[in-house]
Amino acid sequence: MTVTSYVRCSNCAVSKFCLPHTLSNDDIGQLEGVVQQKRVLHAGETLYHTGDHFEGLFAISSGSFKSVVIATNGDSQITEFSFPGEILGFDAYHGKTHNSFAEALETSSVCFLPQAQLDNLSQKVPALQQQLYNLFSAEIQSNNEFLLMMGKRSAEDRLAALLINISSRYSQRGYSATHFRLSMSRTDIANYLGLTIETVSRLIRRFQKESLIEVAQRDITIIDLVGLSELAGTHCSYDQKVASAE
Repeated sequence: MTVTSYVRCSNCAVSKFCLPHTLSNDDIGQLEGVVQQKRVLHAGETLYHTGDHFEGLFAISSGSFKSVVIATNGDSQITEFSFPGEILGFDAYHGKTHNSFAEALETSSVCFLPQAQLDNLSQKVPALQQQLYNLFSAEIQSNNEFLLMMGKRSAEDRLAALLINISSRYSQRGYSATHFRLSMSRTDIANYLGLTIETVSRLIRRFQKESLIEVAQRDITIIDLVGLSELAGTHCSYDQKVASAE
């Protein structure tokens, strides 16, 4: 892991999805005094390990990560894929010890927010404290959706839901909702969804045959956004989805 020059929150392309969201310029200036230098990790490098002492949160400014929990029998389970503007490290905020590890899926950069300084500043800046609460709430909601997906949906529903979820998150960040690159491998996708690699590959071929998606290596093009969304069981507006794709 390397450390690069300091980057201001006010110049960050994903700041509206991160802690600076809803903060005034003066508050952002105070937050910039807390944020430490940007760290760059390459694919396969670990941001923090299971058992590491909690030192602070990490805001992803570019790239992507997977969060992995190791069971007592040694099996690993991917619990989350994270993208720019999202926060890593919440798993240790209470117990002060990480119960998972975060690994870069590609060349990625994060900004480190030390806990002590962040806690002190959040007490002085109500909007920052509220944003932390919002992020905690979003983390809980994401965990609940993951458990629902694992327990109630078929294999094809799970894969469709993952693709729609990634599509939506890219779209929110101003990228295409219908064309994006999967930074995670099919092995990672299978682990996350609780499926075999063979099942994931078979479903991808089926989705292509049914003209739902096109695949070239890891590049995904969603041809039928509405059809894939219906398969995923989402309840958001199709009109909004199509508008985002255009």
